Amino acid sequence: MTRRAVVVPSIVLGAIAVLALVGPMLSRGDPLGIGDVLATRLLAPGTIDRLGHFHPFGTDRFGRDVLLRALVAGRLSLAVGVAGSVLAGALGTAAGAWAGWRGGGVDVVVTALADTLLAVPRLVLLLVIAALWGPGTLTTVVVLVATGWMGVARMVRAEVLGARHRDWVDAARAVGATDARILWRHVVPNAVGPAIVATTLGVGNAILLESGLSFLGLGIQPPAPSWGNMIAGGRDLIVTAPWIAVTPGLALVVTVLACTMLGDALRDRLAGDDGI
Repeated sequence: MTRRAVVVPSIVLGAIAVLALVGPMLSRGDPLGIGDVLATRLLAPGTIDRLGHFHPFGTDRFGRDVLLRALVAGRLSLAVGVAGSVLAGALGTAAGAWAGWRGGGVDVVVTALADTLLAVPRLVLLLVIAALWGPGTLTTVVVLVATGWMGVARMVRAEVLGARHRDWVDAARAVGATDARILWRHVVPNAVGPAIVATTLGVGNAILLESGLSFLGLGIQPPAPSWGNMIAGGRDLIVTAPWIAVTPGLALVVTVLACTMLGDALRDRLAGDDGI
């Protein structure tokens, strides 16, 4: 595995993040505002409207610039995906470390809960929880965290189980270190490698799940744009104005692919197969 396998997806993700943050600030248009609908609706990509505004990816049915809305949607989709995955990784790390270190009934309960949730299809859990709590950004993040911690917990638990009986743990106890200090200062830092990889891979999955919820109307709600609800808003015009759904769809595909490639590269480097 070469260094390029890590650098290329990192650059792609960085470029998407920068464009999402800076792009709307440099535009003269309002991604949420509706202007002269009759004059600007459903303009094809590369069109200049009567006000002299250039629309490289066309406009939607309300005359809003598709590229500008896709960039603003990228802010929400990336923020929700990263927050959901990182918080799920943190929760899984804490739960797995606690279960692996304490053992006994704690280990049995945490492992049983993780196995039970893993046995239920995640999309079903997402749909049920989102439907019960009502759609919204906070609900989406909470749902992603509640349904994404189990895999990380199992990996961290396995690492902690292997570390807690090593000689250096006994040596730390011999010099007076408490179990909590040994766990969080020594054991967990040596066990978070797989958790970091799983969290990186989970970012793309979380973004995809958020987009799926938004597409179904159970995630981020209009007028706030997300890639999912933008695709949903353009699905009935896929023949006459395909750019409305294709633009956020391509952004979603590129982002998830870059996250997956970065996670795979980190996993290979962690396993020592990078060849560097």
